[in-house]
Amino acid sequence: MALVTTAEVCDANPQLLVSGELRALQPIFQIYGRRQVFSGPIVTLKVFEDNVLVREFLEEKGNGRVLVVDGGASLRCAILGGNPVVQAQNNGWAGIVVNGCIRDVDEINGCDIGVRALASHPMKANKKGIGEKHVPITIGGTRICDGEWLYADTDGILISRTELSV
Repeated sequence: MALVTTAEVCDANPQLLVSGELRALQPIFQIYGRRQVFSGPIVTLKVFEDNVLVREFLEEKGNGRVLVVDGGASLRCAILGGNPVVQAQNNGWAGIVVNGCIRDVDEINGCDIGVRALASHPMKANKKGIGEKHVPITIGGTRICDGEWLYADTDGILISRTELSV
């Protein structure tokens, strides 16, 4: 999505917004990381106050994908920290969206990757490895499925059933 803003995409595609093919997440996410604009095919993950599966995904090659994590909107601990974000950057992930908290903000802000999260929190997550991979999740008032496309910039985050040609 080279130099086309999410606002321009919304303005140019009212029929996709009405049909639900294109959805905007509620504006609840803070912007982290050096890459403020990012997009890619979505990989979904559902966890609660546990980051083992988050780390496992980010150890894989990203190939320009975006990891979207439903952390249950927990504000009690961070499910993403600096080390996994550095790994994600090095493994070619385009971005990470967390419906929950992160920590190591200064380290994350130095990484060339897009990160969105509800807030930062100093406490680390549990390490039980409990969660669900590649399942439909609902965050920011929107249902998101594995394989859909995410487009993020400083105006917000869009979810599309298919890759947008702009």
